[in-house]
Amino acid sequence: MTHLQLNDHSIELDNEGYLRDLSQWSPQIAEALAAEIPLQLSDAHWEILYLLRDFYQRFEHAPAMRPLVKTVSLSLGPEKGRSIYLLKLFPDSPAKLAARLAGLPKPTNCL
Repeated sequence: MTHLQLNDHSIELDNEGYLRDLSQWSPQIAEALAAEIPLQLSDAHWEILYLLRDFYQRFEHAPAMRPLVKTVSLSLGPEKGRSIYLLKLFPDSPAKLAARLAGLPKPTNCL
């Protein structure tokens, strides 16, 4: 188990860097997690993170890559609902990285 230090608070993370207590998420925590990568969060990142949080609230799981692409396409349009677009924002594994920054559990079916 690891921790993220944010101001005077210690936030518990699992061994892969996901929040142990999802209710602790805040935009400041997302910024701190992104800074460790390092990744500067832009408006484009935030629209995906909030879309993921909404998806989780409705379906109670974080989407793997294919459902993420479909959800983004339906909500934000086909130009953003593409793997290439998401890879530019969230390198290596968009579904995993975006879920982690959005304060969600690791998507199922993601290695």
